[in-house]
Amino acid sequence: MYFFHIHGDFTPVCTTEIIAFAKANTYFEKLNTCLLGLSVDSNSSHLAWLYDIYLKTGLRVPFPIIADRNGQIARKYGMISNSASSTETVRDVFIIDPEGIVRLILTYPMNIGRCIPEILRVLQALQVADSNNASTGANWIPCEPTIIDMPQTFEQLLKRDEEIRNNNNGMSWYLSFKEAENCKQIW
Repeated sequence: MYFFHIHGDFTPVCTTEIIAFAKANTYFEKLNTCLLGLSVDSNSSHLAWLYDIYLKTGLRVPFPIIADRNGQIARKYGMISNSASSTETVRDVFIIDPEGIVRLILTYPMNIGRCIPEILRVLQALQVADSNNASTGANWIPCEPTIIDMPQTFEQLLKRDEEIRNNNNGMSWYLSFKEAENCKQIW
């Protein structure tokens, strides 16, 4: 599941984000991910805002937005700093895995919109790394090779060093690569 917080209905940056997430929803679905929005605004405000977006763009938002009127959920996830404000939230992104574990939190300043391609990239990196028991390097692009875990014994080190010489698939025993399995290009 992918969970994001909407600072406020009828606000400029959030409107661009809700439109961008709605347009990208099929990419999230291809990664077996459900979008879910959360806002401290009311359900009627959400409906009016989504209807306004629909009237202006023809775009229907295909995922739910939860009304968190008292900010209880936002507080539990650390989106409201009680020392800064009692209701104003930060622009957070949470990626929560099927077991309910928060795997990633991104926090954006209020005046900076979220980057959907980067969120999709990191979501896919998490899925590919998990399914390949591997890691992804800096600037990893979906379906590029993954990083193989480091050897744990001297014998494994020698074997890894030989594999790198034979396959030209790394820099050293501690940094080698393998082709990612279970990876699909989604865009």
